[in-house]
Amino acid sequence: MNIVVGITGGIAAYKAVGVVRALVLAGHDVHVVATENALRFVGRPTLEAISRNTVHSDLYEGVAEVRHVAIGQAAELIIVAPATANTIAKLAVGLADDLLGNTILASTAPLVIAPAMHTEMWWHPATQANIAVLLERGVAVVGPASGQLTGADSGPGRMEDPETIVAAAITRVKSSRDLAGLRVLVTAGGTREPLDPVRFIGNRSSGKQGLAIAEAATRRGATVTLVAAHLESSLSADVATSIETVVANTALEVQAAVNGRLGESDLVIMAAAIADYRPSRISESKLKKDLVGEILELSLVRTPDILSSISVRARADQVIVGFAAETEADDAALIELGRDKLVRKGCDYLVVNRVGWDEGFATDTNRIVVLDRAGAIVGEASGSKLAVADHILDLVAPNHRQG
Repeated sequence: MNIVVGITGGIAAYKAVGVVRALVLAGHDVHVVATENALRFVGRPTLEAISRNTVHSDLYEGVAEVRHVAIGQAAELIIVAPATANTIAKLAVGLADDLLGNTILASTAPLVIAPAMHTEMWWHPATQANIAVLLERGVAVVGPASGQLTGADSGPGRMEDPETIVAAAITRVKSSRDLAGLRVLVTAGGTREPLDPVRFIGNRSSGKQGLAIAEAATRRGATVTLVAAHLESSLSADVATSIETVVANTALEVQAAVNGRLGESDLVIMAAAIADYRPSRISESKLKKDLVGEILELSLVRTPDILSSISVRARADQVIVGFAAETEADDAALIELGRDKLVRKGCDYLVVNRVGWDEGFATDTNRIVVLDRAGAIVGEASGSKLAVADHILDLVAPNHRQG
């Protein structure tokens, strides 16, 4: 695919090198159009070495071949990363005072932008109004993420990671709004079962994979409800307002939220890590060690099996997807654990992944195997959690299954 990567003048321009590299390694023909200010942050030789093509920046270069129009006409996808507040404003009003602006106006290719700026600039009414205009025109906006910015500042405005941008951009071309009309219910995060007002029994799930599924489904046109247990991440700003979020901290609260929305859902993806046990008694006051003594003995009771209960009640036209996070090191044994769980749960698909101290939980990448109701492997994927999310949706979304 012929892809134009537009790089503008922000400190996050150095991360655009990762975007270009990922696209080239995936086999795409990548052409960089950089603003003059962008080249003050990242050198032309670096971009040419990574892209394997000449970098273009001057509006008046290649006049004889009408380059200011030709680059955009040939593009099948345009990505602008980073997209500064200034660039976003220019795109919103259609300014073409540099080569990048001309390239975008001369193209009918899908446009994906990855905003990057300080938090105050992102939340400024002018920027938000410009983003709204671009979204209305069908521009895909990836991020911004929340995190460390230039200097000591931290908050929304950090450019999304290159893998996330690339996955979202390829999805934009591949599927556009292919899940329009689909109602998707996603659970994400890890439940916390209280012992007292201060302490709880929990797990290490960050919720990143469930969030990625909710975001990918939304970008592909689905109407998404997110049942959120404890999350250590957040929805991207560009999709957050489009997703109905229901906070459910405990297994019982997740069960109530899912049951209340099951009937209206076409696809249910149970990505949350639900506690298997909860304390049989919750103390109304903090348990103090000087009163409890050297040993604290807990009485635990099993929590409801939400996945199996909704699988039994699912309509014929509903698809129920479960997750199995296992610590088994052997690949074949891991798959067998998944097949055993399928028998117990009765869901349509099961996503199996390995977790450990530094794998699966709280990471930005994942490796999964998808099993169908019969226990057959119907798909495998690895990479960023957004890329994995799209692969899962390709396999399990009603009327959108591969093969």
